[in-house]
Amino acid sequence: MPPLSPRLIAAAVAFALAGPSVAAPAAAVFDPNELDPKISACSDFNGYANGKWIAANPIPADKTRWGAFDALREQSLAAQHKLAEAADASADKGQAGSIEQKIGWLYRSGMNEAAIDKAGYAPIQPELDAIARLKDRADVVTWLGKAFAEGNGVGFRFGPGADFKNASRQIAFAGQGGLGLPTPDYYTKDEHKAVREAYVTHLARLFELSGAKADEARRKADGVLAFETRLAKASLSRVELRDPKNQYHFVDLAAANKATPHFDWSAFFKHLGVAPGDGFSLSQPKFFAEFDAMLAGLPVAQWRDYLAAHTLDDAAPYLSRPFQEASFEFHDKTLNGQPEQRARWKRVLEAVNDAMGMALGQMYVKEYFPPSAKARAQQLVDNVNGAMKARLEKLDWMSEATRAKALEKWSTFLPKIGYPDKWREWNGLAIVPGDYFANLRAAAAFNYRYQLDKIGKPTDRYEWSMTPQTVNAYYSSGTNTINFPAAILQPPFFYADGDDAINFGGIGAVIGHESGHGFDDKGSQFDGAGNNENWWTKEDREKFDARTARLVAQFDGYVPLADHPDQHVNGKLTLGENIGDLGGLAFAYDAMKKAGEGKPDPKIDGLTREQRFFLSWARVWRGNIRDKAQLVLLNTDPHAPAKFRAIGAPSNMPAFAEAFGCKAGDAMVRDAGKQVKIW
Repeated sequence: MPPLSPRLIAAAVAFALAGPSVAAPAAAVFDPNELDPKISACSDFNGYANGKWIAANPIPADKTRWGAFDALREQSLAAQHKLAEAADASADKGQAGSIEQKIGWLYRSGMNEAAIDKAGYAPIQPELDAIARLKDRADVVTWLGKAFAEGNGVGFRFGPGADFKNASRQIAFAGQGGLGLPTPDYYTKDEHKAVREAYVTHLARLFELSGAKADEARRKADGVLAFETRLAKASLSRVELRDPKNQYHFVDLAAANKATPHFDWSAFFKHLGVAPGDGFSLSQPKFFAEFDAMLAGLPVAQWRDYLAAHTLDDAAPYLSRPFQEASFEFHDKTLNGQPEQRARWKRVLEAVNDAMGMALGQMYVKEYFPPSAKARAQQLVDNVNGAMKARLEKLDWMSEATRAKALEKWSTFLPKIGYPDKWREWNGLAIVPGDYFANLRAAAAFNYRYQLDKIGKPTDRYEWSMTPQTVNAYYSSGTNTINFPAAILQPPFFYADGDDAINFGGIGAVIGHESGHGFDDKGSQFDGAGNNENWWTKEDREKFDARTARLVAQFDGYVPLADHPDQHVNGKLTLGENIGDLGGLAFAYDAMKKAGEGKPDPKIDGLTREQRFFLSWARVWRGNIRDKAQLVLLNTDPHAPAKFRAIGAPSNMPAFAEAFGCKAGDAMVRDAGKQVKIW
């Protein structure tokens, strides 16, 4: 896909993992004074484990949320800041063309506020002028092809991916996009009317900043909203997009051109310098039918305004101060409730990560992640995945036919820990010391070319889509890999000197979570080779769906904001992550019990091994979030709010009730008829 600007990258993470030694000596890495004795663990486990910490740690003014993940991200960011500052200091005398020199000059150019302010919007004036010269539909189509080729595509998404029917090869995927608001619902539902009005005001402000008079700017902005509303009405929802059937629609060029007679895909591929092969995925046909109809029927002036609006909005964070302030006011403050802008160096580092994140990661690993940590993390991954296999072998509701296929998929899992075995090359990317916007544009084009060059090539299971300095983790269904970046392999997820209960309850559970994605509602529709194939018997699939339906109902019942009692968690949107949590916690619990077989419980601070396990899990999800940001995430994020992740899986586990002496009727003990057990 074309590179996204940093502010469009989802801030909410929900899965995490890994860390060293599973046989480390016990240590008091958990402070029992953080627990709230006034709250019963059986009635509100999140409040018991995290309430005192949340009360003592308010959300910083430059954040929309604050918790364990966010604190660790700040730690990673501080480490990256040191690396960038050092690279800047040595860049002029460093090795010509080295990643250190490129990072140093890129960071320096972003910190040169005087030069950026002096330039105003001149860096994008040539693009705006080119848009203003578009006279007919053919001009628009040509402009779109050139924009994508430069890494600045708009209107839809286009990039490489594993073929759903032959995952060993990479093909092109074209998918819906082109919206400036978070989801299609924001364009149609009454509850988002105020956001729509604020969006129009924001776009009008950008048009005025680039020279339009107030009345003209408002007219243009209104037209852009109407344009995007048509795209939104033809777009699938986030829940619908979870279904693989809605993610893949393979066509050859002739069929694609027939589907969009006013948009020539043959010419588009030529603009990109990509051979289409035997075809590509035109993933959402309804969307592209509407896109084509808009090409045919809308005035070119409305297309010009739409393209100019997105050019301005995407570029605003990297232009002069008035544009930066406009971007902050809408995207951060109005939409997500963030009171203050982040420090300049943090915003620049975000852009550096977007432009050269893997190069910065190479520097990060060298300084902060010793090779020994990778080996220790592998041991923990092996233990948790071994527990997962044992569960699959004993499932009482799964037939032998499906079980054999499940174990076959399990056997092909590829864990990737810390960082890539082979680093990317950055030869050909020209970075200069004094032109921030030109550097970012050059990086966007360079990175998009890197992505396009994958099309038609074999799928590389060993490639990473997250940088080592990212505090997160992920599962890829197209490669059947579980991936654990270096930055998350540390407290509070893993303690090198911590006891097994703490480490299995934290990082171990999230390792299990990532593996569990291979068998969630979406991942279970792909085989071990990454192909979208059904390996289930009809009866087993029905049993699986019945069990997951209970999990949907459980999370549908959660209401995160007292002031918005009508806003519930979307159990279908969050189903995959909730399956991952439930399975991951169970796998890690089994692994902990096995590691402790024949050993006395090393009771620490008056807490049993089992209690510390569940408390470690809850602590991973401690945090708070601003109401506006939570409302956005309820519509966009496939992860449930953190406080419900702390309690959701444990409330389904008899082991939790036993650990804390909970009884039937307690809030943390779900009724037998509603209790969910999948793996």
